[in-house]
Amino acid sequence: MIKDKFFDRKNYIQILEKRVSSLKEGYRQNIAIIGDENVGKTSIISKFLANFYDPRIITVYLEVRPESLEGFARRFIGALLYNFLLNSGLPLKEDLDYLVAKSSRYIPNTTARINFILNELSRRKKINIVTELFNLPELINQETGKFTVLFLDEFHNLEDIGVKNLYRVWSKLLIVQKNTLYCLASSRMFKTRVILSKQLSLLFGNFEIITIEPFDIHTSGRYLDQHIGGLKLNPQLKDFIINFTGGYPLYLELITDALSNKPQDNGLASNGQSQTDVVVNLADILEDLLFNTSGILNQRFSNYIKRFLDVGASNDYVSIFYLIASGRNRIKDIAHILHKQKKDLGIRINYLLELDAITRSGDFLKISDRLFAYWVRFVYQEKMRSLSFDAKNQKEKFRDNIQELIQEFAKQSTKPLANRVWELLQLFEDDLVQIERKKIRLHHFREVKPLIFGQRFLKDGLLGRSSNALWIMAIKSDALTEQDITEFSKECKRYHHKSQRKIMITLKEVDPNARLRALEEKIWTWDLNSLNQILDLFSKPRVIA
Repeated sequence: MIKDKFFDRKNYIQILEKRVSSLKEGYRQNIAIIGDENVGKTSIISKFLANFYDPRIITVYLEVRPESLEGFARRFIGALLYNFLLNSGLPLKEDLDYLVAKSSRYIPNTTARINFILNELSRRKKINIVTELFNLPELINQETGKFTVLFLDEFHNLEDIGVKNLYRVWSKLLIVQKNTLYCLASSRMFKTRVILSKQLSLLFGNFEIITIEPFDIHTSGRYLDQHIGGLKLNPQLKDFIINFTGGYPLYLELITDALSNKPQDNGLASNGQSQTDVVVNLADILEDLLFNTSGILNQRFSNYIKRFLDVGASNDYVSIFYLIASGRNRIKDIAHILHKQKKDLGIRINYLLELDAITRSGDFLKISDRLFAYWVRFVYQEKMRSLSFDAKNQKEKFRDNIQELIQEFAKQSTKPLANRVWELLQLFEDDLVQIERKKIRLHHFREVKPLIFGQRFLKDGLLGRSSNALWIMAIKSDALTEQDITEFSKECKRYHHKSQRKIMITLKEVDPNARLRALEEKIWTWDLNSLNQILDLFSKPRVIA
């Protein structure tokens, strides 16, 4: 996402501002920023760096790439000196020799050490490069009193530059360095959590992990409103786009740019034209992005899937992607379809989990990137299955699939919330899922029926009965109150079952006091996010409130 399209994310920026500003006050809290690709990690860092200025703090951004040790060292030193001099307001050139010479007037001891490092590297001497490089900010502090914040983007690539015992050496430095703050960023969430919990785990000074999430439903809606200019978007189409993109800033940007460039009389606006016209126009945009070989997202996803085509068992990985994208995402179902023993399938799944290509929720697997899942299902797999090179037929089938998705979303979105939850409960087959760190058994209900509560504010509900469990659910579009909790608890006492589960669903955030009251009454509260997590697992359109 480019800078001038930066939107929202104030909470993440505020955390960075607080942590960086606290460094000069003697409080250092290292940070790890993790999140899926395309979710906006680098944009957040760029926005912070563009607006932050403190003459006592040097901020350094460096993208870590798989490269030689010498290449990394030269880029690290160059970025450090450039930002040191930039912080001082001096004229600059992006030339390492120039930067070293210019800096020698102000930090002679540091530049002397830099010359030693560069000389040893050129002679292929075996010095401890990580210690030498990461000690440079501390030397600058000794000479100038300035603090350094190091932003290392995709930091896990440090493993590929050939440094032995990288994390053992680094963890020792983290303990003693008080004037350098590390802000690590990575799209490899699984790997980063392992590194931080095992290899960079410290008695003091552990990393604060900040997980960057896609835009939520409300933020996605505000983004669309702000970025389509004067175009009045059809409400159902707007909600579909929110559902389709999953809130990824990049995808919202690409689609809104395309919408804004469409003439306003082509059916995209709510101007009396038919829903069919609207569907066709969005299909044009998605065809350009996802289907056409020159499409930005087609190229991006094609390059991504190549990572799995160049390894052993590539057919298994592609098949797993396709099955998950097609809604056959229970592990037992995948094993059955691929004729794999669960142990053998587990090896493939663990590999994809470690690469963050998929995530797991109990017995279900999920592709977090919704657009990639759609692309695998409607573009990549269709082209692989095609018996001809007739792109026209493939294109028509792609458009039909997109139109069918839009129509199904529109059909579901008109149903009352209680009806949608009722249909969801019918799909449960005794599988386990994990919602907000809780493992939940989705019982196979032999009976699901509506409940009518005789309360002033609590009216709709559902009752699900299985052979060994009873679910009592209250459904409310508005925010839950403590009074709602009390009323629902009283209603539940009318039912007697040794395994009774009490659940309240709301489309709003749950008030902290109401949540506390619910915990006291042993009531689970599901907000819109929790409900949509379960809908995702069953390949059902999200509820857009």
